[in-house]
Amino acid sequence: MLDAQSAEKSSRMKKLRRTLSESFSRIALKKEDSSLDEICVTKMSTRNCQGMDSVIKPLDTIPEDKKVRVQRTQSSFDPFEKPTSQVKRVHSENNACINFKTTSAGKESPKVRRHSSPSSPTSPKFGKADSYEKLEKLGEGSYATVYKGKSKVNGKLVALKVIRLQEEEGTPFTAIREASLLKGLKHANIVLLHDIIHTKETLTLVFEYVHTDLCQYMDKHPGGLHPDNVKLFLFQLLRGLSYIHQRYILHRDLKPQNLLISDTGELKLADFGLARAKSVPSHTYSNEVVTLWYRPPDVLLGSTEYSTCLDMWGVGCIFVEMIQGVAAFPGMKDIQDQLERIFLVLGTPNEDTWPGVHSLPHFKPERFTQYSSKNLRQAWNKLSYVNHAEDLASKLLQCFPKNRLSAQAALSHEYFSDLPPRLWELTDMSSIFTVPNVRLQLEVGESMRVFGKYNSYGKGLSNSKH
Repeated sequence: MLDAQSAEKSSRMKKLRRTLSESFSRIALKKEDSSLDEICVTKMSTRNCQGMDSVIKPLDTIPEDKKVRVQRTQSSFDPFEKPTSQVKRVHSENNACINFKTTSAGKESPKVRRHSSPSSPTSPKFGKADSYEKLEKLGEGSYATVYKGKSKVNGKLVALKVIRLQEEEGTPFTAIREASLLKGLKHANIVLLHDIIHTKETLTLVFEYVHTDLCQYMDKHPGGLHPDNVKLFLFQLLRGLSYIHQRYILHRDLKPQNLLISDTGELKLADFGLARAKSVPSHTYSNEVVTLWYRPPDVLLGSTEYSTCLDMWGVGCIFVEMIQGVAAFPGMKDIQDQLERIFLVLGTPNEDTWPGVHSLPHFKPERFTQYSSKNLRQAWNKLSYVNHAEDLASKLLQCFPKNRLSAQAALSHEYFSDLPPRLWELTDMSSIFTVPNVRLQLEVGESMRVFGKYNSYGKGLSNSKH
C-alpha cells in the first residue's frame, strides 16, 4: 500500500517538474485561460517596477499548493521569450509593461487593446518621441527648450521640456532629480509628469499643459489680485507644499514663475529640479537677482541647514506680492541690497532675535544698517484690508527660520476660516474646485476667460519653469 502511494506521489512530482520545465521553455499556457501575465521592464535598473513583483500566473494543471512566483529582471537572456506576434506593449505613467497573451490562436481579448497593437506597429505609444506633435516653441534656455505639443496617444495638449544631452557631460543632474521626484508625486496642486522620452541626443519630459503662471497672471492684473482669489491661490500653494514636505521634499525655488495656473484657477507647483542650480536667463533681470527676491535671509547669509522653513519664506513673499501687487523685497543689486531691504522691514537681526545669526558665514554686523522691526502694514498697506492677512504674513516672514509657520499649520490659520470645511477633507488628487461654491472671482477690469489665452511656459522658462 505504501509502495503504491509512494509511486503515485513520485509520478505526480515528475509530472509537476515536466509541466514547469515546459512552461519555462515555451510558456505553454492553456487555450481557455484568457488572463494576462504582466512582466514589468525598466531601462534604468533591474529593480521591480514600483516595488511590485512580476508574477507568472500558474497553469491550470499545477496544484494550488505548488504555484510558482517568479521575479523578472531585464537581462540579455530571456527564458520567457515569445514570438513577436504574441507580445504587445502597455504603458503607464511610471513604467512600461509587456503583456503576454494567454490565448493560443493569436486572438486578442478586447480588454487588452490599449493604444497600440502588434497589427499596427506605427500606432502612437507612450515613451516614443514621434507620439507627440510640437505645435509651437514656448521658450529656450541654456540646457532645455520647451514646446507646446499635442499627444497623438490621447489628443491632449502637453508641454514638452526637451533637455539636450552632451556626450561629455551626460544627463543634467537637475533633470534626473526632477523626473525622479515628479514620478512619485501625485497631487492636484503639483504639475503632472505624463511621460519620459530618452534618446541619444535628448531627454524629454512630457508634462500636462497649463495655460499660464502666477507671474503672468499678476502682470495681467496689476495692483494686487482679488482678495478671494489670493486666498484660493495661497490655500492651493500650501496644500501642495504640505504634501511634499510630509514626504521630506523641499522645493527650494518657490517664486511666481514656478506656480502654474490653469484656466479654471488651479495652482500647481512646478520645477522640482532647480534647487540651487544655475537657471535659464530672464528676459528682464539676471536670474540670480530674480531668484533673490524669494530667497530667505538665512540662505542669503550662507546657511546650508535647509529644512521646510526655507520654502515657507517664499510663501510669505508670494502672499504679500499677490495682495500688494509688487514684490515684497525687490533687491536690484546684490545679496547685500536684498538683505538691507528685508532688514528695513523686519529689523536687523542680532543674537536675541535670531539665535546663532553671528555664526553664519556672511553675517557681518558692521556691514548692515541697524533697523528696528515694523508692522507689515507699514510696508504693505493692503495687508490691513483683509482679515488676518497681516498676522499670517508676519508668521511666514520671520528672519529666524525656526519661527516660521509650517505649511500644515498655515492651512489652519484664521485667514482661511471662511472657506468651506470640505476643503480640508479632500483627497490628494481632488481639486479644490470640486467643492460647491469654490471658484475664482473676476479680477478688476477683465474677464477670467482672457488669461487662459496666455501660455505658462514662455516667460516661465526664462526663470527655470517647465
